[in-house]
Amino acid sequence: MAIAKTIEVIASSTQSIEAAVRDGIAKVGETVDNIEGAWVKDTKVVVREGNVAEWRVTMVVTFIVH
Repeated sequence: MAIAKTIEVIASSTQSIEAAVRDGIAKVGETVDNIEGAWVKDTKVVVREGNVAEWRVTMVVTFIVH
């Protein structure tokens, strides 16, 4: 029987939404094993001087516990 656990994280990137997701998963992976997937719940941009300065994503990351 497998048991899954979830954690919610917020990650950001000045490059893109995809980079924010990729960087967030990589950071979580430094301390969490067996990551199975992630659900991007929300996206947000930070605007400075009329330009998009940063992309932020709120993700629910799922991993298997043994």
